[in-house]
Amino acid sequence: MSNNNSHSGFAFFSGMVIGAAIGAIAGLLYAPESGEQTRKRVADKSKEVSDELLDQFDDLKENVNKILEDVKKTGSELLEDVKTAGNEALEDVKKTGATVIEDVKKATKS
Repeated sequence: MSNNNSHSGFAFFSGMVIGAAIGAIAGLLYAPESGEQTRKRVADKSKEVSDELLDQFDDLKENVNKILEDVKKTGSELLEDVKTAGNEALEDVKKTGATVIEDVKKATKS
């Protein structure tokens, strides 16, 4: 399920980047400006898109880190639950074994 969410997030992010690039190119091609002005707009737009990509990447990195922390926490909690259940089962086996040993001792004395 989380794999589907990460794929969906990647698809959205990719679509946003491609859409922004296509929009920027179309805007530049249809803009009635001189070469110098067009180059300045390209540089400005490149900077703007680059900044947006960095922001999106930081958000993605932050989300991945949160997910990893949740997985670590859940794994640690699960490990503790397994240890506790194992210890409880071991104690039950010890008690049952002690009872069986006592019953065998009583039966052999009779």
